[in-house]
Amino acid sequence: MKRPLAIVLIGAAILLLGVLPFFALPYHVRVGQLFLLSAVLALGWHILGGFAGYWSFGHTAFVGLGAFAAGLLNFHFKLPPMLGFVAGTLLGGLVSAGFAALVAYPVLRLRGIYFAIALLGMSQVLGELAQNVDAFQGALGLTLPDVAPDALRPEVFFYYCFLALAVGSFALAAWIRSSKLGYGLAAIREDEDTARMLGVPTERYKIITLVLSAGLTGLAGAVYAYSLGYFTAGSVFRVDFSLNMILHSLLGGIGTLTGPVIGAALLVFVTNVLLGQLLDLHLLVTGVLVIALVLLAPNGLLGVARRWRERKGR
Repeated sequence: MKRPLAIVLIGAAILLLGVLPFFALPYHVRVGQLFLLSAVLALGWHILGGFAGYWSFGHTAFVGLGAFAAGLLNFHFKLPPMLGFVAGTLLGGLVSAGFAALVAYPVLRLRGIYFAIALLGMSQVLGELAQNVDAFQGALGLTLPDVAPDALRPEVFFYYCFLALAVGSFALAAWIRSSKLGYGLAAIREDEDTARMLGVPTERYKIITLVLSAGLTGLAGAVYAYSLGYFTAGSVFRVDFSLNMILHSLLGGIGTLTGPVIGAALLVFVTNVLLGQLLDLHLLVTGVLVIALVLLAPNGLLGVARRWRERKGR
């Protein structure tokens, strides 16, 4: 796709999403909210897993850290609702990014499945700490105030919050992919040892990428906590968050820019609109999609489209 056409299509998509709450039913606004949250989380994961090739099974940890940072800030400091929301969201991103910076050097020395399992274990440990340490209030839960302005319904307000995060996440991913950092990450993904021999600062690039990915996920976690209003450790340290991030990226196309967004849109539409009345089938559909992806489209939907264009051109 040529760049001017891509910019026009992306702008049209953002405009369409921006006006959706004005003519959609409240249920569809909530589905749109879920799609935008899923897109933000998938893009955050994709910066590390798709661009650098370091698949994380534990990105749930950063969702939980962001949520608890916002919740504990409100619990200990009774700030005005909107100020608390802004401060809590920023704190959630900073805490997640700071934690990622602390663990980056040891965990990024691992590769492949060992890296994935290390982050999965880390997320499980953080979830247990939040659940069982009284200081975190994870078992009792944390209540966050209603921050939506009077002019907007809560679901519409958080819809626009997630839309702003999604646009920002997409812009960040686009900048990374087209920058020197993005080319370095592509080299790391293809062959890290060769990239290091060619002068790519692999350790520095990986640490920067993990911190950016975690910070973005923490921001989404903080806003998600506010959208719930009340949450416990089990509400935010959910393994399915990490699995969905991976699945959305796989479905759209690993290493692509729009792949995670397309994957999130398709899966949310299938599970919440087409199968909205058949909740018991969600896991079945997810499993079938994973099997179909592995067998029929290992490069995702964008990979299928690319092969079709090449075949048509020939």
